Amino acid sequence: MDKKENCGLFGIYGDPDSAEKTFFALHSLQHRGQESAGIATSNGDTVILHTGMGHVSRVFRSGQTVLNQLRNKMAIGHVRYSTSGSWNLANAQPLLSEYSRGQVAVAHNGNLINASLLRDEYEAYGNIFKSTNDTEIIIHLLAKPSHVSKPDPLGHVLNHLQGAYSLLFLFADRIEAARDPFGIRPLCIGKTKKGAWCVASETCALDTIEADYVRDVEPGEIITLSEKGFESRRFVKPENIRPAHCIFEHVYFAKQSSTIFGENVHEFRKRLGAQIAKEHPVDADVVVPVPDSGTSSAIGYSRQSGIPFDMGFIRSHYIGRTFISPRQDMRDLAVKLKLAVVKEVVKGKRVIVVDDSIVRGTTTKGKISALRRAGAKEVHMRVSCPPIRHPCFYGVDFPTKEELLANGRDMQQIKEFLDVDSIGYLSLEGMLSCASLPKEHYCTACWSGTYPIPIQTIVNKFTMERYQMQLFEDDSVQM
Repeated sequence: MDKKENCGLFGIYGDPDSAEKTFFALHSLQHRGQESAGIATSNGDTVILHTGMGHVSRVFRSGQTVLNQLRNKMAIGHVRYSTSGSWNLANAQPLLSEYSRGQVAVAHNGNLINASLLRDEYEAYGNIFKSTNDTEIIIHLLAKPSHVSKPDPLGHVLNHLQGAYSLLFLFADRIEAARDPFGIRPLCIGKTKKGAWCVASETCALDTIEADYVRDVEPGEIITLSEKGFESRRFVKPENIRPAHCIFEHVYFAKQSSTIFGENVHEFRKRLGAQIAKEHPVDADVVVPVPDSGTSSAIGYSRQSGIPFDMGFIRSHYIGRTFISPRQDMRDLAVKLKLAVVKEVVKGKRVIVVDDSIVRGTTTKGKISALRRAGAKEVHMRVSCPPIRHPCFYGVDFPTKEELLANGRDMQQIKEFLDVDSIGYLSLEGMLSCASLPKEHYCTACWSGTYPIPIQTIVNKFTMERYQMQLFEDDSVQM
C-alpha cells in the first residue's frame, strides 16, 4: 500500500507518570504517523510541551531526561503525518497556545474541509497564524471573544467545524476530547487499574499501558477528564448524529490487535480475505501477503481457498511505512529496503499476492517486479478492498484523482500496468458484508464517490500554504 495515513492521539488524566505512559502509548500508535511526535503535560497550572520531527524514539531520544521534565498528572500526545500543511516542525502537534482563558494544547486526527475558508476570514481580521495546518484554526475559534462568552465555548466552536476530527484538548486543569458528529475517525476511552482515565485513537494504546477499554467516544460527544472524574456532554442534537465510520481504518490504518468501531481489526481483515477468495478464486501454489496490513487478509484467503499461506516477503522493521516520504523516488527506495523477497517461497510457483489496497500503484508494481525477478511463475494480485477512484478529504493523503491508479483505468489496464497475470479487487458489497455495523454507518467515499459531508471547496494538503516553509535546523522544541 503506497499512501499516507492518519495521526494518532493519546491522553491520560490522574497519573503522576502521565508523560511516560503517553510515550509508550505513542509508540504503539506509531503506525498512524511517522513525521513528527509530541507530548504536552500540565501540573494543574501550567502546560509544557515537547515536540520534534521523526519517530517517537527520535523525538524523545533523551529518554528519561525529557520525560522527567514533562512529569505531571495529565498529558496528551500526538504522532503525525500531514494531510494539511507541510512536513515541518511548526506543524508538529500538540499545538500549544495561550488565550484569554489560559493555555491550551490541541491534538487532532482528521481533516477540516472548511479550515481554509475560516483561516481566510480570521486573517482578514488580523489574526496571525504560526502554522499551516488545519488544526490551528480551532485555537483561533476558541479565542474569539464572542465564542469565549458562550455557556459551552468548546461545544460552540466544534459546531463551526466541517470534516473529520477526533480531538484532544489539554487545558491547565483538565483534558477534553471530542469526536465529529459522523464519527469518521476512531477514538476510545480507557481506564487504568489505578483509576486514571485515558483517551486513545486505538485500543492497542490502552493495551500497552495495561488500561481497560471502557467504550468509544460517541460521535458528537465531548468528554472531560478532571478532578471531578469523567464527564460527558453532547455538542449536537441526537437527530444530527449520522455515523459514517471510515472503513479504511479496518482495511489498512488500524493495528491488527486493535478493536475499532466495535470489532477486532485482525478478525475483520481475515473476513475480507475469505470474501475475496470467494469472489476471485484462482488456481495457484501459494498465498503471499504484503506485510504487515495484508497479512490478516492473506490468512483469510488461504483458509477459504485451501491454498497454502507463506511469507514470500520479509519486512524490515527498521524501515517505516513507505508513505512517510513526500517524494515518490524516496518512497520507491524505501519499498526496496523495506520488503525482501524469499526466493525459495516463490521460485517456479504460481503466487497469489494479497494486499490491503492500492492507491498510486507504483510501489505495488515494484513488488510485483521483485517477485518476477525471484522466479515466480505466475503472479495473481488480490486486493482486499474495492478500487480507489475518488479522493479523500477526511484525513487520508491521496487528495487528487490523478494520483489514483484505478481512476480512468479498467481492470485490463490495471493488470497491464502492474504486470500481473490476473487482478481481483473485493467488491464494495463484499467488503461491507464483512462489517458488523449496518452498511450505512460507514464512509465509502474513496470507492463510491459518495461523501457523507458535502465538499463545497476542493482542498488539498497545501491549501493553506502561503509561502514555502523551511525546516528548522533544530528538530525539537520545548516550551
